[in-house]
Amino acid sequence: MVAYLEHANITVPDIDAAVAFLQVVEPRLTVRHDATPEGSYRWAHIGAGDCYIALQEPQLGSDPTDSHRPYKDYGVNHIGWVVGDFDATVGRLKAAGYRQGIPGESNRYRRRAYFYDSAGFEWEIVAYLTEDQAERYSYG
Repeated sequence: MVAYLEHANITVPDIDAAVAFLQVVEPRLTVRHDATPEGSYRWAHIGAGDCYIALQEPQLGSDPTDSHRPYKDYGVNHIGWVVGDFDATVGRLKAAGYRQGIPGESNRYRRRAYFYDSAGFEWEIVAYLTEDQAERYSYG
């Protein structure tokens, strides 16, 4: 078996807003679990198949700050989603009012766009135009 990324865990200010964004990216994503244990913080899993995003609110009693500057501080810069219909996905994100980030570079084997969710997290939207992995991941 080849190792694969099963999930990422992200602390967000608003789980419902994060779920709404992710379901615009991929409408077939479902909330697998959503819980607020007594005396604790809310958390949820949203995904499909073998992959999901774990979302959690800040732990109770914490004083969260948004001090991370993407690409300048340590931390996650963006998370990439591979989509089947690039134009439809980008169209849904724009129609829903999500802010587009830097333009994705032109490449004959893939298309990319970057969007920010309502909490300011950056997400890369990718569509591959080839099945050949050498071409998909060409850096020249």
